[in-house]
Amino acid sequence: MVFLNQIYTKSGDAGQTGLGDGSRVAKTHIRVVAYGTVDELNSVLGLVRTAELSEQVDGWLFRIQNDLFDLGADLCVPEPTAGQEPEYPPLRITARQVSWLESCIDEVNEPLEPLTSFVLPGGTPAAAWMHVARTVCRRAEISVWTLKETEPVNDQVVCYLNRLSDLLFVLAQHCNDLGRSSVLWVPGANRES
Repeated sequence: MVFLNQIYTKSGDAGQTGLGDGSRVAKTHIRVVAYGTVDELNSVLGLVRTAELSEQVDGWLFRIQNDLFDLGADLCVPEPTAGQEPEYPPLRITARQVSWLESCIDEVNEPLEPLTSFVLPGGTPAAAWMHVARTVCRRAEISVWTLKETEPVNDQVVCYLNRLSDLLFVLAQHCNDLGRSSVLWVPGANRES
């Protein structure tokens, strides 16, 4: 259970923050950057949900926002070192959460117009916000990969973020009249103008 009865603690005023296992790290630590970027993504999804969406898509995004809190909690608690088991098992992203995203991608992608080029971000407000969320998601994934270069991280975290960015891309197409009103990139279109 989470209790937030005091919003400011002053414990971070010296540039350090606490992780879920009680250890303290610099606020610039890549782990903090990674879960901070996941928090940013969650905020962008909150903006996406203010746009005109179907009840189904809004419900999916609500579920994803909750999963992103799970993912942030996963990143906030480092993997234990050998012989150092935590008192309480940490919350971890699971393969089931990743496979749910895959089923959503399949459902949304099936009726979309086939792509013949890359898509320029934009279109409806919902589609434009989906593209913003997609790019923040990719940045979060890169941050986690950077963390993974030096510390163990649950493999399902990177899988989840990778699938989520794919889902956000197809949802942007979905919000642009199933891709029919998306604008495609024309390579070199303005080189001679």
